[in-house]
Amino acid sequence: MTARIELAARALSRATALYVTAGAGMGVDSGLPDFRGTQGFWRAYPAYERLGLRFEELASPRWFASDPRLAWGFYGHRLALYRRTRPHEGFQALRRLAQRMARGAFVFTSNVDGQFQRAGFDEARVEECHGALDWLQCTRRCGAPLFRADAYEPAIDETSLRAVGELPLCAACGALARPNVLMFGDWGWESSRSDAQAARRAAFDEGLDADEPQGARGAAGLGDPGGRLVVLECGAGTAIPTVRHFGEEAAARHGGVLVRVNLRESEGPRGTVSIASGAMAALAAIEARLSSA
Repeated sequence: MTARIELAARALSRATALYVTAGAGMGVDSGLPDFRGTQGFWRAYPAYERLGLRFEELASPRWFASDPRLAWGFYGHRLALYRRTRPHEGFQALRRLAQRMARGAFVFTSNVDGQFQRAGFDEARVEECHGALDWLQCTRRCGAPLFRADAYEPAIDETSLRAVGELPLCAACGALARPNVLMFGDWGWESSRSDAQAARRAAFDEGLDADEPQGARGAAGLGDPGGRLVVLECGAGTAIPTVRHFGEEAAARHGGVLVRVNLRESEGPRGTVSIASGAMAALAAIEARLSSA
C-alpha cells in the first residue's frame, strides 16, 4: 500500500491537470449508506425489505404515476439525508490537489447527492452524469425549465418510508414534480442540465488536447515524460461502470495515469495505480506524501 500511495503522489506531483471521478463509494466515509447488493440496501432501509422491493425497482419513474408517496418516500428520504450530511475531509483533500494543477481539475461523478458542490467545488467544473436530487423536473414534461428542490422539505413516515404532507409540484402547470435524476428504464429524464455540464467538461478536455506534447497521446504510464493528466477515481464500482469507463478512456486518450481508489474493486487496466482503501484514508495518505516530498 505504501508503494502505491508513493506512485499516486509521484504522478500527482508532476501533473498539470486532474480528473476527479467518483462513484457511490465516495460518500461512505461521510456516513452515507452503502447500497452494495440487495442486502446492503435492505440493511439501510428495512421497510423496503418487508415490501420485497430492491433499489433498482424503487429507482423507477413508474412510481411517480402509480404511487407518488412511495416514490417521494424513497427519494425524499435520500434528499433529506444528503442535505444534512457533511462531506468528509477527503473532499477537501481533493480540492487542495485540484489547486495544485496548472490546468485545474474537473469532477465527473455518477452520484446524485450534490456532495462535491456542498464541499465547495466549483459548479462549473462538475459533471453529474446521472443528474442530481437537488433539482426537480415536471412529470408531465410541460416544457417548464428544471427548478431547484430547495423549497421542498421532505416529510417521511419512518416506519413505512412513505412521504406525508404536500408533495412538490411544477410551478408552471401544477403537475407532480420528480427528481431530475436518471432512473432505471427512464425515458422521461430531462437531461439539459447534465448536457450543459458535459459540454463544459468537453471544453476542458479539448484544452488538455491542446496542451499535450508531441507524441504524448496514448503513452500512458508513470514512465512517460509527456503524461500530465491524472485521473483520480474514488469509490466507483463495476455494477454500473460508467465512471470507471470514463476514467479509463480519459487516461488512455491523454497518456495519463489512472489512480483507482476502491476498497473492494481496485483493479484496472495495465498501468493503473490500484489502492485498495476507502476514499478518505487514501486521499489523506496521498496528500501527506505530497506534503513531505
